[in-house]
Amino acid sequence: MSETPATPLLDSVEYPSDLRKLRPDQLRQLADELRAEMISAVGSTGGHLGSGLGVVELTVALHYVFNTPEDRLVWDVGHQAYPHKIITGRRSRIRTLRQGGGLSGFTKRSESEYDPFGTAHSSTSISAALGFAIANKLNGNPGKGIAVIGDGAMSAGMAYEAMNNAEAAGNRLVVILNDNDMSIAPPVGGLSGYLARLVSSGQFLGLRELARKFARKLPAPLHKAARKTDEYARGMAMGGTLFEELGFYYVGPIDGHDLHQLVPVLENVRDAAEGPILVHVVTQKGKGYAPAEQAADKYHGVQKFDVITGEQKKSAGGPPAYQNVFGETLAKLAESDKRICAITAAMPSGTGVDKFAQAHPERAFDVGIAEQHAVTFAAGLAAQGMRPFAAIYSTFLQRAFDQVVHDVAIQNLPVRFAIDRAGLVGADGCTHAGSFDITYLATLPNMVVMSPADEAELVHMTYTAAEYDAGPIAFRYPRGNGVGVPLPETPELLEIGKGRIVKQGGKIALLSLGTRLAEAMKAADALEAKGLSTTVADLRFAKPLDTELIEKLMRTHEVVVTIEEGAIGGLGAHVLTHASDTGLTDAGLKIRTKRLPDIFQDHDDPAKQYDEAGLNAPHIVDTVLKALRHNSTGVEEARA
Repeated sequence: MSETPATPLLDSVEYPSDLRKLRPDQLRQLADELRAEMISAVGSTGGHLGSGLGVVELTVALHYVFNTPEDRLVWDVGHQAYPHKIITGRRSRIRTLRQGGGLSGFTKRSESEYDPFGTAHSSTSISAALGFAIANKLNGNPGKGIAVIGDGAMSAGMAYEAMNNAEAAGNRLVVILNDNDMSIAPPVGGLSGYLARLVSSGQFLGLRELARKFARKLPAPLHKAARKTDEYARGMAMGGTLFEELGFYYVGPIDGHDLHQLVPVLENVRDAAEGPILVHVVTQKGKGYAPAEQAADKYHGVQKFDVITGEQKKSAGGPPAYQNVFGETLAKLAESDKRICAITAAMPSGTGVDKFAQAHPERAFDVGIAEQHAVTFAAGLAAQGMRPFAAIYSTFLQRAFDQVVHDVAIQNLPVRFAIDRAGLVGADGCTHAGSFDITYLATLPNMVVMSPADEAELVHMTYTAAEYDAGPIAFRYPRGNGVGVPLPETPELLEIGKGRIVKQGGKIALLSLGTRLAEAMKAADALEAKGLSTTVADLRFAKPLDTELIEKLMRTHEVVVTIEEGAIGGLGAHVLTHASDTGLTDAGLKIRTKRLPDIFQDHDDPAKQYDEAGLNAPHIVDTVLKALRHNSTGVEEARA
């Protein structure tokens, strides 16, 4: 006779309070159903898959053992939080992930009380969980702060800064080290699981504290020797010495997919008087889904895919991605210039540095999630005569702004900043949007800031940056594919601070920076159809400004509009400041600025994001018509 299929459990679990009603022997089935639900959901939406698959059992165990949301659970980065979302009241919306109006791809405070802290940038979880723990301690509340942080995120200095200050939290702070890649621990097996349960048990902790009290009464040398004996014995068995030095009681490593190990260990940790405690959990990224387990990247980020075969929906062909244009151009330049080297902070393929590394492995450096180090490392290379390119996403470069100022700009060192993901980024939303780099870089003395209008211009700017030794230089470019222009066989050395006229007119002047140039050209065509002769300039540089070109256009046109995919304080602000300083505004010139709105834009389809930002051609047209005080019916008329 065939076995009767088990009654589905996930349907009965809407919140962790429902999960805690299950028996321990039911958790395996629930985890299997949760994994299947996540695979199905991400198959229809795309998103981060492998990291979530690796923490299914850990998610179940944490919510089963701890009293969330009173115990504050913080997922570092948030890539792995999809299973968490499914069992915290959001299963009905899980197929809206990363879509306009839908669930965020990361944890988000406004989404659920089970998301106590918004994440998306790495290595913040321990600091945040420590804040929750200390606040509860000061207010006499029972809740703990629990941080789940990956071994990759532990490469960032901020994680260690937090651990170095964690002792005051006592047993209210629990850190789960999710080790899924670096193999920093000995192999996990039955013995290590047994040891983890042993050293986290109340009996062991009680004996250990009794031994400590006895040792404290010994003469100083013997007391110190006793402490070291305990510490190193545990360190040799389980690699916990480093964490002990930082004030943590170390437990592990344990198998993060074995609920029979996870639950009792976490229960011991929950009830322990010892603390803060770090639990070292070893997991497999992509666990439980064969296509992910077999993929080199463990399906870290995926397009929509066929759940049965794992085959991802192929993106349409077309122009090359900007990061690949950069990486391949830099690799070619480095063939004849041995001073060129490339640095990335854990994003080799995302920045195109992987292309460079294939050709010049000895001059490619992936420093891990350590943007501050990356920038100062590049400064040191530059000071010694190299030509370093720090290829870092715009949103991640924010983390190293102090180093950009003090270690690069003040010393006027020729570090080249290749800034990927500049502007809006679609499904990843405001946490990954490169909205602020023009503002925070163009304000710095000695800094040169460029932005290419297309992939051919990116080739020219990469070459121009390589040849520029007078100080720091940055060029910013968007996520995704280029616009389809042919790539030049020979790059052009651009004159620093000089733009170009791409369309000549006489009444309206559109000053574009970056890839909004295509929309500026469409706007110019629409204005011409209304009888308004329009000039379009590609400024190329936000700093230094092409003041000669700008002044000429301002003196010969009635309306000037700046267009950029950046926040307030960028190109438009610099143009307005120059116009004010030189008295160009005194003659009644109408200047308008088109830029990103003063909000954090939520994730959505990129076209819809540009509409919300008012950076498409119809919005540019409407801005001009309003400036001229025509009887405009606005954007709808412009579209006609």
